[in-house]
Amino acid sequence: MDMAPASVSSNPRSVEEIYKDFSGRRAGLVGALTSDVDDFYSSCDPDKENLCLYGLPNGTWAVAPPAEEVPPEMPEPALGINFARDGMQRRDWLSLVAVHSDSWLISVAFFFGARLNANDRKRLFSMVSDLPSVFEAFSDRKHGRDRSGVDSSGKSRHSSKRGSDGHVKNSRTAAPAAKQCDDDDDEDDEEHTETFCGTCGGLYNSNEFWIGCDICERWFHGKCVRITPARADHIKHYKCPDCSSKKMRQ
Repeated sequence: MDMAPASVSSNPRSVEEIYKDFSGRRAGLVGALTSDVDDFYSSCDPDKENLCLYGLPNGTWAVAPPAEEVPPEMPEPALGINFARDGMQRRDWLSLVAVHSDSWLISVAFFFGARLNANDRKRLFSMVSDLPSVFEAFSDRKHGRDRSGVDSSGKSRHSSKRGSDGHVKNSRTAAPAAKQCDDDDDEDDEEHTETFCGTCGGLYNSNEFWIGCDICERWFHGKCVRITPARADHIKHYKCPDCSSKKMRQ
């Protein structure tokens, strides 16, 4: 996925706009290192010039040379990630790229947040810190810990239905459930891989509360959509923010 670095810039100003920009870029980077990892790996040809991995505000990613302007319009990612690709174990190289990507995300957020007051900066980085890092998302995928909202028997807490991706989709919410046996746990891992939060792009973690949208059947961290387990118990049919806004525009 190649794109000119100039196209990755945006100009968010408020806390909410900067957080949205951060979340979109983060989701793109997570995608490059997880679901799109083979495409990303092949894009980083060591025989090419210096390349950078960019996360874009729209949730996609790009491998491209750095900006030519000096100083650049905004902070640049780690330069020349392609040169080390064949000199390291693939897993170690991807881990290194993930850590550098986290550093870049924080630097971009600081760049946009430099004009915020102290309280707004504190609120912004509290919101940012609530999201799993790119490295954490990559590590979860690497160790096979990504799961969908099901209990150890492979069934959701409430009535369930299958989405087009084959995952069991809970009609309401999913909460961590105690593991009954290793075989059930392994079966869950195999059947429910690559379930990502529809807001932040993070992989499913059984230690966190998730909620499923009854309209689009995507899953979300409860904290990302501001739904607590107690509040979810009183929701008969949950609509995610995107589906709710679409209905309002109709």
